[in-house]
Amino acid sequence: MTKLEFTANARPTVGIEIELGLLDNQTFALASECDSLIAHLETEPLGCVKPELMQSCVELNSDVSQTIADARGDLEAKLRVVQHAADQLGLRLWWGATHPFSHWKDQVVTATPRYQGLVDLLQEMARRLITFGLHVHVGVDSGDKAVMICDRIMQHLPTLLALTCSSPFWESRDTGLQSQRSKIMEGLPTAGLPPLMRNWSEYTWLVNHMVDTGFIHTIREIWWDVRPHHKFGTVEVRMCDMPGNLDDVCAMAALIQCLVQQLSNEIDEGTYQFDCHPMMVRQNKWRASRYGTNAALVNGYNYEVQPVRQIASRLVERLEEIATELRCTSELRHVLEIAAAPTWAERQRELASTLGSSAAMVDRLSSESAVEG
Repeated sequence: MTKLEFTANARPTVGIEIELGLLDNQTFALASECDSLIAHLETEPLGCVKPELMQSCVELNSDVSQTIADARGDLEAKLRVVQHAADQLGLRLWWGATHPFSHWKDQVVTATPRYQGLVDLLQEMARRLITFGLHVHVGVDSGDKAVMICDRIMQHLPTLLALTCSSPFWESRDTGLQSQRSKIMEGLPTAGLPPLMRNWSEYTWLVNHMVDTGFIHTIREIWWDVRPHHKFGTVEVRMCDMPGNLDDVCAMAALIQCLVQQLSNEIDEGTYQFDCHPMMVRQNKWRASRYGTNAALVNGYNYEVQPVRQIASRLVERLEEIATELRCTSELRHVLEIAAAPTWAERQRELASTLGSSAAMVDRLSSESAVEG
């Protein structure tokens, strides 16, 4: 069996990945132009601007950063370069987890062996992946700890989803959900909530088993809502919809970084491995995808039903000391503003109704989300 070496991190470094849609500047529909956009970059940040499965999506990655402020500065610089190239090509960037009216059948698959192979393997389930998310990596110091944190952070994942819901529409219809993206992702055989694992050995066995039995070809075909990343030495949280601007992205990254560090500290100090029943997490994830910050989630410890806004407020209060240590206090406190405001899904619905069309809504929000400079 293949041995997976975990690249340990001495500090809780942070890396932010954002997936943005590419829009035609006239119709505001998705445009399959990622390769053209990357080719047009005047100063390409090497390896940090990438195509995704579909050509209508571009991925931007921050450098490995010590603080959220560092990651934000890095992302802002890259976004300016990408926005400039997009402007020259008649394109815009879409900050939302699904597009309201473009159809998946019209999207072009990126022409690489890996992505073509995924479509061949997953068929329509791959072609429907016209979704955009936020992924946050936080460094940890061992593989065993990474697996333990993935287990313990699961109870918080529905709250992260509720705070970022931004995908109410799908192919010109209102789904009634606030996060259609999370439901589309669950259609993949290795996506959604991860199985419970006790240590790095068990995780390694599971990955090798899936490869050896032909269920996956490589570890890169595991798309759980949270997963260990052995090469980066991180816990990667993949639950979130794509927030509607960079302020919200950085606030959610701060919340995730602080949560991972708190759980890491608890493991070092010695705590009982509390088992939150997977069905309870699935139930809360459904509630979050349906109602966003209006959801009431079941507390895994006392089984009380609590409003998301109350949960978020208590989380921020509990994590403030860690945020001070990690120098992300202002970003963490912005989570309170996110929780108090309408979700991006609700804003999309309201704007589409007020402006009279989804295209006008996309026009407005894509303009407002652009970074300055």
